[in-house]
Amino acid sequence: MNLFKKSLLGLAAVGFVAGSLVSASPADAKTINVRIASGHPPTVVYAGLMKNFFQKELKKAVEAKTSHKINFIEGYSGSIVKVFEVFEGVQNGIVDVGGFCYCFEASKLKMHAFQIMLPFGTMDPVQSVAIATEVYKKFPSLTKRFQKFNQTLIAIIGDGGYNLGTNFDWKTVDDLKGHKILGAGLNLNWMKQAGIGIIPVTDGLPGWYQKIKTGVAEGGIMFPSAWGPVFKLHEVGKYYTTIGFGSITWHGLTVNNRFWKGLPAEVRPIFLEVADRYRALTGTFNKKGYAKDMAWLKKNITVNELGPKPRLTWAKKLAHWPQMHANALEKEGMPAKAILNATLAAAEKVGYKWPVRYVVK
Repeated sequence: MNLFKKSLLGLAAVGFVAGSLVSASPADAKTINVRIASGHPPTVVYAGLMKNFFQKELKKAVEAKTSHKINFIEGYSGSIVKVFEVFEGVQNGIVDVGGFCYCFEASKLKMHAFQIMLPFGTMDPVQSVAIATEVYKKFPSLTKRFQKFNQTLIAIIGDGGYNLGTNFDWKTVDDLKGHKILGAGLNLNWMKQAGIGIIPVTDGLPGWYQKIKTGVAEGGIMFPSAWGPVFKLHEVGKYYTTIGFGSITWHGLTVNNRFWKGLPAEVRPIFLEVADRYRALTGTFNKKGYAKDMAWLKKNITVNELGPKPRLTWAKKLAHWPQMHANALEKEGMPAKAILNATLAAAEKVGYKWPVRYVVK
């Protein structure tokens, strides 16, 4: 059994034994309505896998293994809760299951962006998910944190590798100075802390197209699928540079605790089993998609390669930031130093070699 799944099963057993436990006899069979939502459309990988994998596999497994039926009430593309509101939507019971980026909950899930704090990590989403899974296993507090907000984390979600798309051509890092660059908040530090001199702009991905089109921004830190056919940012940003900031596992799939407690006892383990397969699939699917999406971009816009030397120079300029950020989080009572060191070690365990081996003491 996967260790992330095993820890979740333990949490479910400890936290929800007092919930309504319904037997699997035909007389007790019922239809379970699941309101599932994401602020992003299903064309975004993790949301698409929620709809086309998690939902289908959960329905199939529950109906094959129990006498219950599953009925989904879908709320993708922000139709129930907007992209910034999914976490609160699950917390308040507006939706039962939600998928979202931790970047929208920076004040509540500060420690969960641990891979963001170590830039120029692996660009392999499979490795990224494996690294994050190892860290969650070693630090159960990361999973338990969601209980404070009336929800249970059932899957962590990997992303594709992050690079930089722009509406202007550039050749050296110095060329970026003074340009307005979009990001998800914390990842803008990959530029700010390196002293590149960008003007940071933040917004949810659905708003990027208009911001670049109108000149409010001139580019953004993004994986290739979003820059290309999904959000069509290539239409307003004709240049995409492969920097290799890293593949980051910082989305989550959570379930409202009241809904979770009300599930039949035999259904909860099925939820977790399907969620664990979903977790792994976000890595493999994104890995296969990266090459395809990069090929698509090369056919439609200008794709440049930053190269290993400027990437190394950039990483060296960021060598101080993990320690600095860890110090700040430690003052708030978080085990940031231990978590960042565990992340560094987990990356090396799966075979990744850091361009700069960050030191966090």
